[in-house]
Amino acid sequence: MKKILTFIALVAVCFCVNAQQEFKIGPKAGVNFAKLSNTSKSKVLTGFYLGAVGELKITDRFSVQPEIVYSTQGAKNVYSESLLGVNYQHHNHDKVSYINIPVLAKYYITNALSIEVGPQFGFLVDATNKDRITANGIEVKQTRDFKDEVNSFDFGLAGGLAYDLANGFFVNARYNFGLTNVGKSNYYYGDSKNRVFQLGAGYKF
Repeated sequence: MKKILTFIALVAVCFCVNAQQEFKIGPKAGVNFAKLSNTSKSKVLTGFYLGAVGELKITDRFSVQPEIVYSTQGAKNVYSESLLGVNYQHHNHDKVSYINIPVLAKYYITNALSIEVGPQFGFLVDATNKDRITANGIEVKQTRDFKDEVNSFDFGLAGGLAYDLANGFFVNARYNFGLTNVGKSNYYYGDSKNRVFQLGAGYKF
């Protein structure tokens, strides 16, 4: 992770020195609507993201935008199972949190509206399962850490639209398409990838 951050910083510095273009930086935050692919039980889990964005203008229409973002993702599973004649209802939340580093190419269609697309590098922070089990009117809550069952690195593609206001504020919509398996084994999301739709806003100084 340190090597990637160093590389991004060096790229930004080189562009600033050589191109002497405008560079802006600021905070961003928003809501995640996340799920995992290849799982029939997977439903959308609402989370959030919070981080910082930088934008280096290369031309009037094109810029490079590195970011560093804390993002809560995962999936929600609602299902039932029968054991010894007893029906168990599960409301299962698998929250997987990452530090994501997207590096995006940004093209301005107009002075305000832009398309952004590029790779995203994710580093696992936490993986927690929260299960609410109901049987015969009795409810039991369980929490389990399953970080050891999740891959520590997640690679994907990010793309979306952004709208920049003249006062520095911006809004954006983005879809993150994971390309690597979330789990280490087929038993626990081994062949599933992250799928995250994001809506958010921020401010660039």
